[in-house]
Amino acid sequence: MTFRKYLVLAGVAVFAAAGDSLISSGMKQTGAVSLARLPSIILAVLNPSVALGVVFLLAFFASYMMALSWADLTYVLPATSLGYVLVALIAKFLLHEHVSPTRWMGILLISTGVAFATSGPASTPAPGAGETEKPDAEAVSVEVER
Repeated sequence: MTFRKYLVLAGVAVFAAAGDSLISSGMKQTGAVSLARLPSIILAVLNPSVALGVVFLLAFFASYMMALSWADLTYVLPATSLGYVLVALIAKFLLHEHVSPTRWMGILLISTGVAFATSGPASTPAPGAGETEKPDAEAVSVEVER
């Protein structure tokens, strides 16, 4: 895998963590919102932290689509779990939230599982690549009739 592809995967994790953290910070400033009070949701989106968080999540989505264009979902999605570690660090040190030992243990378990999931190739080889193609049932029946 090339450096550029690693950079896209890193972007997926960093953009998601930054976007989620900014939205969390902005929503703490805004306060509670509900569908019953629709204007409160509009005001929340106008909060600079929330708006910037949305921009970062759009960048996450663009990077995620890029990564899925060249790698399998079963590779890309686990690779984004670095975001869990980043979110926990941001929550603890920038948002001053309490991150319990149980949550740290969960993040460690997820990260360990990801190490296993991403140890294989980034994409599944196309059918027939490196293998002899098996004939389909219709082609076999035509040959049998001859």
